[in-house]
Amino acid sequence: MTSMHGPGPETALLVVDPQNDFCPGGALAVPGGHEVIPLINRIAPRFRHVLLTQDWHPPGHASFASSHPGRQPFETVDFPYGPQTLWPEHCVQGTPGADFHPDLALPGAVLTLRKGFHQDIDSYSAFLENDRRTPTGLAGYLRERGIRRLVLTGLALDYCVHYSAMDGRA
Repeated sequence: MTSMHGPGPETALLVVDPQNDFCPGGALAVPGGHEVIPLINRIAPRFRHVLLTQDWHPPGHASFASSHPGRQPFETVDFPYGPQTLWPEHCVQGTPGADFHPDLALPGAVLTLRKGFHQDIDSYSAFLENDRRTPTGLAGYLRERGIRRLVLTGLALDYCVHYSAMDGRA
């Protein structure tokens, strides 16, 4: 239930992948992606629980087109777990592109969940890797703290925010 002062203790704000590579000038930029950052900064203080995800690929990740000679970004290939879109190299561990947007100001964030770090499995959802079997641990974290409701924001709506919302509902 929401009070006049904001969402209650059973609600968390999940901020999905607000990273440089998903903003203008980044390797996999969402048009206008940076425009969500001030909005996130404005609503986050209303939440007792603020959680972030961070795309965190090792160099040469299997989802990168550059790891598949003769393939181009945005082609689809078959992985052991099903169809996989090949991406430009992005959010590589320890690079500026993997960093959170410099204007993001969430000093009260209590968790950063890194996803996409398994070399051979991509990850869109904050709950399950793309093989749909490997959990990220977020569901357990939420259960342990009695969090039953999520408000999602971030980048990109058609992939990571969407998959996180669908898996969070399930």
